[in-house]
Amino acid sequence: MGVDDRHMQIGEVAARTELSLRTIRHYEETGLVVPSARSQGGFRLYTEADVARLMVIRRMKPLGFTLEQKRDLLEATDRLDSAEGTVYGNEREQLLERVRGYERAAAEKIEDLRVQLSRAEEFAATLRTCLDRKAPTARA
Repeated sequence: MGVDDRHMQIGEVAARTELSLRTIRHYEETGLVVPSARSQGGFRLYTEADVARLMVIRRMKPLGFTLEQKRDLLEATDRLDSAEGTVYGNEREQLLERVRGYERAAAEKIEDLRVQLSRAEEFAATLRTCLDRKAPTARA
């Protein structure tokens, strides 16, 4: 690991998450992720939990979730995680239902992407067929 056994600098986090430094800083500016610490020199320091949080954000991006939706989901999961054993009854069920809502939305968006991919593959096949008919065949 990076700086010590628990912390990584932003460059290592960027490499592990495949996010740019600029994107990670943007997520910090918008409050989606906050470095767990700062070095004596003021460098951002991240933990495994911070990396996991960034991975959730990264995985939501291609599904078209907004920053506000990302924030809402992270708030719900943070509340469930940090208050484990202290969130009961109706509040716990409401938080779980928020997370379930995002799971359902993700499944719907994934299905939409599958349809788009299928159409794109059909289009590419149509182009290949057209080229096969129009292009002269190579002779040995």
